[in-house]
Amino acid sequence: MNRLKDRLLSRIKFILTISLAMVLLYGQTAKAVGLSAGDNPQEKTMTNAEKLGYPAGKKVILLHCDDAGMCDEANKAVMHYFTTGDIQSAAVMVPCPYAVPLVEWAKTLDSPDIGVHLTLTSEWKTYRWGPVSDQSKVPGLIDPEGKMWRDVPDVVTHASPSEIETEVRAQIDKVIGLGYRPSHIDTHMGTLYGSPDYLKIFLKLAVEYDIPANALDVSDKEIAENFRQQGYPITTEVVDLLNNYPLPKLDNFSSVPDGKTYEAKRENFFNLVRSLKPGITEIIFHPSVETENLKTITGSWQQRVWEARLFSDPVVKKFFIENDIIITTWREIMKRRQG
Repeated sequence: MNRLKDRLLSRIKFILTISLAMVLLYGQTAKAVGLSAGDNPQEKTMTNAEKLGYPAGKKVILLHCDDAGMCDEANKAVMHYFTTGDIQSAAVMVPCPYAVPLVEWAKTLDSPDIGVHLTLTSEWKTYRWGPVSDQSKVPGLIDPEGKMWRDVPDVVTHASPSEIETEVRAQIDKVIGLGYRPSHIDTHMGTLYGSPDYLKIFLKLAVEYDIPANALDVSDKEIAENFRQQGYPITTEVVDLLNNYPLPKLDNFSSVPDGKTYEAKRENFFNLVRSLKPGITEIIFHPSVETENLKTITGSWQQRVWEARLFSDPVVKKFFIENDIIITTWREIMKRRQG
């Protein structure tokens, strides 16, 4: 069980599986929505990458550091990647104790691609946090220990949509109040995909603030079916919400795979990239520098340490060049959309 909790942060499969559980909790159907040409007369013919002016047929990857601000070890890894230029996209967990130092550092950079990793859970056994907003306004987000719930299903069971919106706004506004405008928003542990009501809030606030969310385009039948088989709640309502979302969307979403050794992890990442179709795919990972403290926080510390090394690896850089991979950021995506 502890290992499962550790994997919550990086395993999209788990996120999608519990999404189905949440749909059931709400008494909604998880019936698959067909996306054939007959069902959707505007079936996608261009990737979202092409719509933004990227060359047709290219794999465009948004390599993204999740969990910045969670701990000092994560901050150091993110800062190192931004300094070297090997990675240029990340998102900060605003309720966490090292969030403010990360945002203050971001303000010293020239247009950094750092967003808000909207955080509604506190999953670790001993290292935990509460909401940004006044607890009296979001009682459904608070567990018996006075922190956020550890699991997404508990959030969906206890927290109303209005409480979710209150906390999400508080996190975005806190970062803006510090003098930094986030480049994007995404969702820790997939919580904001936990129910259609949460997803409505997520997409609504993205449009309201004009800050893009990591919204997935489900008009590709193969992509939709892949997520559906993993339990993703692709109801008619969810499809409509995503289809009507006006800001840039992702063609696909994944995470850096685990490996039993660093070399195996690297090869698993290569295999993931080889398997991708053309379009924009966001691939998340959770880099951290190795310390004894990190080992007390998460059992996935070794994977995180390897992920702090992976994208400075000359072998990985060579792989991107040889396979003609385009690396992008949310800042670039929005610049292309506006220009």
